[in-house]
Amino acid sequence: MSKYVNVTKMSITLDNSVANELNALSKELNKKKSHVIENALMLYFDMLDEKIADKRLREVEEGTVNTISAEEVWKELGI
Repeated sequence: MSKYVNVTKMSITLDNSVANELNALSKELNKKKSHVIENALMLYFDMLDEKIADKRLREVEEGTVNTISAEEVWKELGI
């Protein structure tokens, strides 16, 4: 039985400088390259989430998007 659960195997292509840095970091940290990549992506996704949230807040403040109040949603859902 495999120790890996809920994982997807992927093949990626990296610029040589990025690949070299990944190799050096994974050796220094004694971590698998996939672990370093996964952690880096999670940090990057957190940053993107913040950018998207800021963009949406700006759109609400500028009035360029329509919002629905919580009360309207609750009423529609019968809550």
